[in-house]
Amino acid sequence: MDKPRSGLAWLEMRRGQPGNASQLLRRLGLGEIPLTHDAFHELQPWRAAAHLEELLMTCGVLPAVDKYLCSFQRWLPGHLARIADPEHVKTIKLFATWRVLPRLRARAERSHITPSVRRFAAEQIKYATAFLQWLGERNSTLASCGQIDIDAWWSGNTEHGRTCLRAFLSWAMQSRRCRRTLSIPAMKVSRRAALSEDERLDALGRLLTDAEIPMRLRVAGVIVLLYAQPVSRIVRLGVDDVIREGDSVLLRLGEPASPVPAPVAALLLEHIANRDNMNIATNPASRWLFPGRRAGQPSRPDHLSALLNEVGVPAAAARGAAIRQQLLELPGPVVADALGYHDKTTSRLIRETGGAWSRYAPGDHARSPTGWLPRRASDS
Repeated sequence: MDKPRSGLAWLEMRRGQPGNASQLLRRLGLGEIPLTHDAFHELQPWRAAAHLEELLMTCGVLPAVDKYLCSFQRWLPGHLARIADPEHVKTIKLFATWRVLPRLRARAERSHITPSVRRFAAEQIKYATAFLQWLGERNSTLASCGQIDIDAWWSGNTEHGRTCLRAFLSWAMQSRRCRRTLSIPAMKVSRRAALSEDERLDALGRLLTDAEIPMRLRVAGVIVLLYAQPVSRIVRLGVDDVIREGDSVLLRLGEPASPVPAPVAALLLEHIANRDNMNIATNPASRWLFPGRRAGQPSRPDHLSALLNEVGVPAAAARGAAIRQQLLELPGPVVADALGYHDKTTSRLIRETGGAWSRYAPGDHARSPTGWLPRRASDS
């Protein structure tokens, strides 16, 4: 360990309290705790157990598992233990086992789970639990639930609650735990307004010139405002995604890698040389562009997004402005491939902005300005 003092400080934390780091390591050494993820999910205090679990994954002692999948699996037993009705426990456990967890695992295998995905999974469980309790208060059950019950619950809850309950009702009908003839009301879709182009350029200029703003926020904000990247993708970027070719700097977001303007390149390279959280015992050799405090983990996207909002860069609105500006200047397929979007997304945004890119410039719109022929994503 390059900084043994940091490691010793971590071992000393929570000394005298049950489940401190030293005690967990001692119990592991004595064989009292099986070296499995399931065993760690049952340990308390959960924060110390989670931190040690991530360290063991980073060292290769435990197989790597998505941290937010672990977090959900650690949370679920406690939630089930607080449900009073045994039948409700059985139903919620089945819902979690056959619907929620498989989708989380599939997401983890395909890419990664974000904090918002983890929160939504827990919200689905909570709203399903509350719905069963609500039915009981009406002297009803899931099996006897009728359309009048669905409509009554729907009218008395928020759009977020309805969205969270939708998966449970769908699963219950498919698994014949309630009537298959029930109708789930259609979901309302609302979109946030994007920044204006003047607001986007003002924010970009401030990030490039204001040295009072922390460097990592300047870099993350510029990537949102220039390249229309969601914060959940920005935190997954590594230093190897920043490519130096002679005097040029490229950022790998899709294919081909995107050129980085000189002022932004200087900022980006300075950030790489002075990244946060590199002087702690858990992350001394991190390859993340935005290292987090946990072993082997990048920064949390929800935390980074909140910090960006504090410096005047609302991530969703800034990203919306950036992608629309890109689509005014380049054909949709080029933008989709270079920035990692799906063709369907850019096509929808083109329609929302008032037309196809071909209206703005003559020529062959299937090619990029450099002559590169983009790969079109499948619509299947």
